[in-house]
Amino acid sequence: MKKLNCNDLFSLEQYATERADFRSKVIAHKKHRQVRIGEHATLYFEDRLTIQYQIQEMLRVERIFEAEGIQEELDAYNPLIPNGGNWTATFMLEYADEHERRAALAKLIGIEDKVWVEVAGFDKVYAIADEDLERTTEEKTSAVHFLRFELTEDMITALKGTAVINMGIAHDNYAFSVSPVSQPIRDSLCNDLH
Repeated sequence: MKKLNCNDLFSLEQYATERADFRSKVIAHKKHRQVRIGEHATLYFEDRLTIQYQIQEMLRVERIFEAEGIQEELDAYNPLIPNGGNWTATFMLEYADEHERRAALAKLIGIEDKVWVEVAGFDKVYAIADEDLERTTEEKTSAVHFLRFELTEDMITALKGTAVINMGIAHDNYAFSVSPVSQPIRDSLCNDLH
């Protein structure tokens, strides 16, 4: 998938005009790019459109309009766009109650390394987590992680056929799987592959 550059982005003025329609488009698109694993974990799969939206929102909120600031946002977010041979995802641990969340995050240290995807007929692929910075301490894990799943050419070929996708987490304190993911999610994720 092609990385974003300055020419792919709306100016702040354009975005103010286009934001409602663009946001609706992205929300509809994201419905087929999220996989809930158990009650408290969700993978939000990224692509060029979802990352463009994140950048546009950052530029809007921070009122960034200078070329240097825009490039910094592009440099920060472009690595989250899949390259045609992988999937990237924002992984969130979601607990409504603050005390429950704090206790859970203390028990889930290392969970980001236990998240997997599986193309039927192949070994599980475990996530490469948080390449930008460490988000886990000795006391707790973070509620948000950035993951990358590297697929082999044989897996991609199988996915271009009819192979199903399974996903899960294999942590001692949080073990759940989704087998298989829904067809709309599968189709959306296959569109990320070359």
